[in-house]
Amino acid sequence: MKHILISTMSIFALAACNSGAPTYITTGDAPMAKIQVSATGTANMAPDMATVSAGVVTQGKTAREAMFGNATKMTRVYEELEAAGIEKKFIATSQLSLQPKYNYQNRQAPKIEHYEARNTVSAKTHDLDTVGAMLDALVRAGVNNINGVQFSIKDSKSARDKAREDAIREAREKAESMAAAAGVKLGKLKSLSESGGNNNPRPVAFAMEARSAGASTPVSGGQQAISVTVNMSYDILE
Repeated sequence: MKHILISTMSIFALAACNSGAPTYITTGDAPMAKIQVSATGTANMAPDMATVSAGVVTQGKTAREAMFGNATKMTRVYEELEAAGIEKKFIATSQLSLQPKYNYQNRQAPKIEHYEARNTVSAKTHDLDTVGAMLDALVRAGVNNINGVQFSIKDSKSARDKAREDAIREAREKAESMAAAAGVKLGKLKSLSESGGNNNPRPVAFAMEARSAGASTPVSGGQQAISVTVNMSYDILE
């Protein structure tokens, strides 16, 4: 009876302790405290590729008239681009459309006023010195819609590698500074992850304007920034 009485009292005591809030019992060592840091490294690199997007918009009373006029002008566009040194394999149609344009009048059914044909091409070059000549060729061919020039980098691995190294070095220095300020020692690296590393092609707007004969459109690719962000976690040693 004595043993049973003690056990019963122990049960009641546990029940009283658990009333209102949960009780958690853990065993083993507690997780080691950590320092988590992140840093971004950036490297600049000159673009080595340019893409020009331009097109022709034509109108006609009939769909056939609009398309025929557009095809005539676009044929010349291709000829001028090839004459400027752009290989045919680097010239591609990116948009082709034909739409009726309606004339809306009050309380009357809409009537087709004319048709509009749009044809847009993208021309790519790996020789940035030819970009100005490309634009001039397009204007000579009669394009009336230039969307702009987009500079990009074909292979940015070396720039990404440098940006990554800079990011890791900065993150490590940041972790060491935090540990010293907190009066603790930096332990082993427990995790390392990366994000970013892609450069966004830089568009350059282009406004069509009259130019003197022989003058070429000046275009500069400049520099592009490639960024890599790293996230690192270190143990804290007491």
